[in-house]
Amino acid sequence: MTADIGVCGLGVMGRNLSLNITDQGFRLVGYERSPDLRETARAMGLDTHGEIGEFIRDLRRPRAILLMVTAGQPVDQIIAALLPHLHAGDVIADGGNSVYCDTRRRLAMLNENSIELIGLGVSGGKNGARHGPSLMAGGNETAYSRFSPIFTAIAARANDQMPCVEHLSTAAPVGHFVKMMHNGIEYADMQMIAEIYDFCRKVLGLTATQIADMFQTWNEGPLGSFLIQTTALVLSRKDDLTGAALVDMVLDSAGQKGTGRWAAITAAKLAVAAPSITESVTARIVSSLHSQRQRAATIFKSQRTKPQSIDQELFPDALLAGKICAYAQGFAVLSAASQHYDWGLNLANIAKVWRAGCIIQADFLDEVKNAFRDAPVLDNLMLAPAFVESLRRTVPALREVISASVHASVSVPALSASLAYFDAYTSRHSPANLIQAQRDSFGAHGYRRIDRDGKFHSDWR
Repeated sequence: MTADIGVCGLGVMGRNLSLNITDQGFRLVGYERSPDLRETARAMGLDTHGEIGEFIRDLRRPRAILLMVTAGQPVDQIIAALLPHLHAGDVIADGGNSVYCDTRRRLAMLNENSIELIGLGVSGGKNGARHGPSLMAGGNETAYSRFSPIFTAIAARANDQMPCVEHLSTAAPVGHFVKMMHNGIEYADMQMIAEIYDFCRKVLGLTATQIADMFQTWNEGPLGSFLIQTTALVLSRKDDLTGAALVDMVLDSAGQKGTGRWAAITAAKLAVAAPSITESVTARIVSSLHSQRQRAATIFKSQRTKPQSIDQELFPDALLAGKICAYAQGFAVLSAASQHYDWGLNLANIAKVWRAGCIIQADFLDEVKNAFRDAPVLDNLMLAPAFVESLRRTVPALREVISASVHASVSVPALSASLAYFDAYTSRHSPANLIQAQRDSFGAHGYRRIDRDGKFHSDWR
């Protein structure tokens, strides 16, 4: 017998995806260079090789190979190792967090050898990989059909039992681009949650357990999502060593693997405003300056003043308003990329595939899906009728929470960026007339008038 699919890279994600695939009745063979990881995979019942040639011989043709290796150079290295053993018609799916422009480059190289490449976004962490991830694919339709039965079988199921997997475009880079924007939204979502937590700790003096109870309650309402539920679980966990809340023992320095940063950079390149995402990346960078922050905190001893009154009922509405604005930014980037690269993205399908299995899975994604289904060329998610009503109700709470945070010297960059985005987008008049006048004054860039057509230049001296 020969295997239906081969998986290269049997670390945490590759191993759990492989177990998921075999659970669905498909025959799988793995390749792993690390002897320790090979032994771990074999102990779990996975057929695993340490030699490329043996791995390839166990695959039926045309071969379907899923790469689950670290993004960047390791992907190029494994493709170079596989290439001499492959034949025309074989298909590789890259399931790592590759930069979409790298996927384009690799596709061109593989196509020269009549090999196809599928860009595959995989979200859900190790538990999602094991029990049902969200899968975002781009690439040649015939090539995708080689993987389609497997991906459909292993994907997470939303509440309507639809699998959270989608072939989003015939362009291979799309899978990784959509996953990148998923992660950008994830950064913003996590940062805003952290900002609410920070206010509750520093200003209201609530314990981690008390805040956990709040988040658990919010998970039963419009904020219901994987991240809200995860936050409640994390905040309720006790440290085995000290008995204190485990979160209080964690150093306040957040890491990042780059996808959020790529999302912010890509938004800027496409000239799309994504301030909530950008500020969330910035917040992680600032958090990593731990020793510098300790010195600065000593030098600038802020006068934190407790607000005279703050209704805790404002928090979930503030968080929901910020979340809607962040999602609107992420989908605006997806829309711009689709137009720029002629990808023909269906934004409703992207929202649909994010409803389960992934990190940003949330109840309100059904509303996002419906918004883009009803208006495929919607200029901005904030303009969809359902979200117009939500924002009218929740933005006042966002203002109150940000105002209280500013007065209490609590940094809320992502929440503030969401509000600034909302205010700027919904403003009939902006101060950009002054900026354009300045540009014409010192650079003769010209300007348009509000009372007649054409381009003008003035001597401003």
